[in-house]
Parts: sequence; structure tokens; C-alpha cells
Amino acid sequence: MDQLIERGITVTDRDAALSYLERIGYYRLSGYWYPFRRFEPAAEGESKRETRATDQFCADTHLLDAVELYLFDKKLRLLVVDALERIEVALRVDLAYLLGKRNTFAHLDRSYFHPSFIRQPAFRGSHQTRFEAWMEKYRGLVKRSKEDFVRHYHQRHGEELPIWVAVEVFDFGAISQLIGMMKVSDQQHIASKYGLDWQVFASWIYGLSYLRNICAHHSRLWNRNVTTQVKLPKPREVQWCDFLAKDDERLAKPFVLLAITRHLLKVICPNTQWHLRLRDHLLTFPTQKSVRKLGLANMGYIENWQEWW
Repeated sequence: MDQLIERGITVTDRDAALSYLERIGYYRLSGYWYPFRRFEPAAEGESKRETRATDQFCADTHLLDAVELYLFDKKLRLLVVDALERIEVALRVDLAYLLGKRNTFAHLDRSYFHPSFIRQPAFRGSHQTRFEAWMEKYRGLVKRSKEDFVRHYHQRHGEELPIWVAVEVFDFGAISQLIGMMKVSDQQHIASKYGLDWQVFASWIYGLSYLRNICAHHSRLWNRNVTTQVKLPKPREVQWCDFLAKDDERLAKPFVLLAITRHLLKVICPNTQWHLRLRDHLLTFPTQKSVRKLGLANMGYIENWQEWW
């Protein structure tokens, strides 16, 4: 606490501040006071960025602002998880229905997937193919599952789960990986349900898998730099996406992933009120007492977003 004060942060209630640090943790909370630190030009060759953060805070920075950002972000993650759960369930059904028509165990058979997609390395430098990595992940999910229906099926019918049972152990990552290996016609079949091209759809699901991981690990979301940028539809195919065209900076922020979540959920649940609850929460973005002001712009929001939201 004394170190924070020495570095320029304002603490109006020391006991409350200590309580926040004990409950939230210094390291986790540091991500929320990071934007309030002073920045200076980076030395040549020191960093790819033009500036570097110092240990000092901007003048008149309040610790409470970081705490309120943390609380805002916590509720944001809870709202996102609620939506992603419904999207995940819908995608499981999509996969079970489509692959189930092909073969009971289509998810285990390479012949039901795109031959070049499944042979690609799982990641750069990997000795595993995408299909091998997916199978390893899937086997692990089945092995770790504590669901009664998995044990029941194994006891009654054998080790291999049919696709309509297997999908129930898939996590968002497994779903994303499986969709990305499917034949183009099958990917397009699912994508068309959501009014999207297959390549755009696959990138959106991959982006939501990334979003799900952030939320699952209780990581900072609101102003995160998104390392996996999504593809956009062609102009005028999805109206709200046109506002993001050729704007790489916004595509590297989480607002676009929230908009994608809204888009898919409104297809799955046409009468959903989730997007309104999220809108209302975004509008409660905390007002800072600190001199440096943050806002929805740091999330990569689109001007006039409420008009189409």
C-alpha cells in the first residue's frame, strides 16, 4: 500500500483499500490501474511500442477508480458467459444434427472432414496435425467428464460415444476446432443459419472461443488487446460490420466480440433480452475521479452503436 502511495496513487480510505487488495489481489488489480500509469517514450530497440509504462501514476490517480473498473469488468464477464453458454449449446446441436446424418461416429473419422484442413499443423512448429490435436483434446474431455450419461453409455454400449452424445462433453474450444476442420459445404451449411459466409463464421467462433477462455480464467476483459482478430463479411452483408471495415484498431478490442455474441444470440434466441442487459451495463461504465479518463472507446466501441444494438 505504501509503495502505491509513493508512486502517486491517491487512497482516501486506507482500510477499504487494504481490504480490496486482500480480496482481489495486487496482481489482478494492477491490470486495472495500469492505464493510469505514466508513460514515456521507449528507448530505441527496447520495445515494439513507442512508449513504455513507468512505475509512477499520473497526477491525481485514485485507487478506487481501478476497483470500480474491476467490478464493472466482473459483471461484464458474467453477462458474456451467460450468452456464450447458450451459443455453445446451440452449436453442439448444429454439429450433432449435421454430422449425425453422415455417420454415428463422424467426429472420429477423418473422411468426414476437409482433407487439407485436417492435415495442417495444429500450430506453427507443431508435429501434430489439427485433427490429431483435436482428437487428443476430445479424448481428454471424455476422460475428465463426470457426467452420468458418459459413464452410463460406456457401461451399456462401449467406449466410443456417438456424435449426439459426444457433443455434450465438447467445450467451446473443441467446437471451434471441429468446425474449422469440416468440409466447406458443411461449414457453409451451419454458417448460413447465422447469415454468414463459412470463413467469417469459423473466425467468429474461434474469436468467441478466445473470449470464453478470458472469462473462464476471470481475466481482464473490458480493454484487452485481442490477439486473434476476426474476419468481417463483405460490405452490406451484415450492416453493423460495415462500421468496422478497415479499422484494425477496433478489431483488436473486445467490443467487436461482444457485437458478434449479440449477433449469434439473436439468431438462436430471437426474443432474447441479453443484448439489452449488456447495453444497460455498458452504459454504467464508471466515471473516474482521476485526471486521466477512460471510457467505452478503450473497448473499441463503434460510434452510434446504440442505434443498431
